[in-house]
Amino acid sequence: MNASLEKQIIDQGMSPEKAQEQLNHFKNGFPYLPIVEAATPGNGVLALDQSKIEKLQESYPDKAANKKVVKFVPASGAASRMFKDLFAFLEGDGDITKSAFVQKFIEHIEKFAFYRDLDQSLKNSGSSISEAIKNKEYQKIVSHLLNDEGLGYGHLPKGLLKFHHYDDHDRTPTYEHFIEGIMYGLGEGNTVRLHFTVSPEHESKFKEEVASIQPKLEKEFGVKFEVSYSQQKKSTDTIAVTMDNEPFVEEDGSILFRPAGHGALLENLDEIDADLIYIKNIDNVVPDRLKPTTKSYKIAIGGLLLEIQEAVFEALKGLTAFPDEESLKKAAATFTDKLGGKMPSKYSELPYEEKVKYLKQRLNRPLRVCGMVKNTGEPGGGPFWVSEDDGSVSLQIAETAQIDLSDASQKTIMQESTHFNPVDLACATKDFEGNKFDLLKFRDMRTGFITEKSKSGRELKALELPGLWNGAMAGWNTVFVEVPLITFNPVKTVNDLLRDEHQ
Repeated sequence: MNASLEKQIIDQGMSPEKAQEQLNHFKNGFPYLPIVEAATPGNGVLALDQSKIEKLQESYPDKAANKKVVKFVPASGAASRMFKDLFAFLEGDGDITKSAFVQKFIEHIEKFAFYRDLDQSLKNSGSSISEAIKNKEYQKIVSHLLNDEGLGYGHLPKGLLKFHHYDDHDRTPTYEHFIEGIMYGLGEGNTVRLHFTVSPEHESKFKEEVASIQPKLEKEFGVKFEVSYSQQKKSTDTIAVTMDNEPFVEEDGSILFRPAGHGALLENLDEIDADLIYIKNIDNVVPDRLKPTTKSYKIAIGGLLLEIQEAVFEALKGLTAFPDEESLKKAAATFTDKLGGKMPSKYSELPYEEKVKYLKQRLNRPLRVCGMVKNTGEPGGGPFWVSEDDGSVSLQIAETAQIDLSDASQKTIMQESTHFNPVDLACATKDFEGNKFDLLKFRDMRTGFITEKSKSGRELKALELPGLWNGAMAGWNTVFVEVPLITFNPVKTVNDLLRDEHQ
């Protein structure tokens, strides 16, 4: 690599060794994840009965009141993909009969929470939605929604779009996350702590939105909010390459670096100092009438996490202070019964000291409890038992792209999967002595992705870091819990807002 390219890499905040490591990934690819079987109810997925849920609801508020609880919301993604069909319509000839998607959008336009704002935008230009529809000026309506002369929704993040209409106001997903925070995120100091990962160009707009929400809700509910932000670090961007695996150099001589997917947010998560961290995507929110189920199961997974953590800490303290037969037995039971872990076949043959060492190493890790919904054909990851290097198996979330579908047995295991990952996590990132784990040490770098993209008409290959809830958490202790499908209501396209769950 020449000196000019090496300087650019260093200026990016990346070491030449790291860049070479990434180039090697392009050349060698990534191994598939060796799934052993699907995690299903009774075998890796817990189905909590009503009495257990009620017990967790009772114990959680007192426990959380003494904990620093943070609600971590990845919110940096632009909403442009939500409007893909509308952008395509704008570029066309305006014939609405060519797009069932646009027909549906126009037909039900009064049902969108942004309807009044959009109508006002058109009125400001001497028209209105009803007039534009009467004159079949559908492109004018769409343009006022997406472009900066109107609402500019095509260039904003999802967190700043109006999703839900109420009698006296409309709410963005950011607003809904504040309300959710009051329901299950109240921690020490009577404070709800929210952390949003945002892109640099939108941070000021997020702060404006928060300033319009926070004082009102603090007064109404008698709580305090602490809101923080972080941006995906430039140093986590990955080098792009040509189809021949050479650095992709643009016409001006600069190397192309690209954001490395949500796995890059592991560094943001690593900087959060908290006892309990909830992770939930920005667009998975519902109106108040549907929130009680969300609240109930969020408290259930958070309460279960704290309950398991107590048992793990007790076992680790016993192994550290009194590593006798009794404490060993208790630690083994904690691993199998509380964490649902499976002992490797060689465990029984290990010498006593090696058993202590093994259990300490297995128990002293970051912990997460992940909600899983029944699979309804959504694309994305699911819960699996995965083979580890030492011959043991662990619970992990695996994306379809990580599984070798050309292998008939692996394909069969994937097809036997009954559950889907809705990104509904409760996490604990401190050890039994109260020290923060270095989360980067528990990431499996072999679980990255290579995708094909294009730039300025040239094909390229891009590298994504191990996904935040996939390979980035591969070394965590994981518990999967079945949660109701109604708790999963993402908004992938603007017309998803017409579904009953968002009305």
